[in-house]
Amino acid sequence: MSEHPITTRWRGLGGKGGGGRALIPYLTAGFPTVAASREALRRVAAAGADLVEVGVPFSDPLADGPTIQRTTQVALEQGMTAAGVLGLIREAALAVPVVIMTYLNPVLAYRGGLERFVAEAHAAGAAGLVLTDLPAGADPAIEQVVLRSPLALIRLVAPTTDDARLRVALADAAGFVYLISRLGVTGARDQVPPDLEAQVRRVRAATTLPVAVGFGISTAAQAAAAARYADGVVVGSALMDALARGGADALERSARELAAAVHG
Repeated sequence: MSEHPITTRWRGLGGKGGGGRALIPYLTAGFPTVAASREALRRVAAAGADLVEVGVPFSDPLADGPTIQRTTQVALEQGMTAAGVLGLIREAALAVPVVIMTYLNPVLAYRGGLERFVAEAHAAGAAGLVLTDLPAGADPAIEQVVLRSPLALIRLVAPTTDDARLRVALADAAGFVYLISRLGVTGARDQVPPDLEAQVRRVRAATTLPVAVGFGISTAAQAAAAARYADGVVVGSALMDALARGGADALERSARELAAAVHG
């Protein structure tokens, strides 16, 4: 069996424990328009992204803060759908692995259901899937569909996830672990949590996968601080704010600054 593209990408950075750190931008698919979103994906990849998370707009984004909620609403008003997200990924044709981040409802409602979604996501160029509101073990049948597919099932863990639950949640995880750095919704914050190092160390004790930190990282300084401890850094709201304020050029500038900070 060939190596998974996400594993290959991380290994190319030095791998877990090898000094490599990954920048993982998050972009809401379809914001501010489909064409602009396609350009945004290409710009962040060119600016130094190592992987890219593409968010599927959903009408009830419970884990997301004001910025992602606004971009999601605009994308929905533009007519973006789960099928449209796959088309966008296919057209962008990025040279770095793409991870689809979504709530469960859009993929369950997909034409042909979840099995067709994961097959068509892979065909479009996606390498991984985050199901934001599906805790590990909550629905084994759904999880098995993803586990049988070529997509890496990327798990979310939180500061409140205890050690026993970590082992269960990460038993069948693939690609990398997405560590939510703080409780609450997505959105820019003033600083990284003071206990981030301890959080990352605890997750590493439960898995051999790289650990990427997200939720609340918005500046190059914060990204650099997070990269001192984690294998990857996810930035979403700050990049979407830059895109909203200054278009693709501002987005690319911000992504380059973040990439330089993460890569050291």
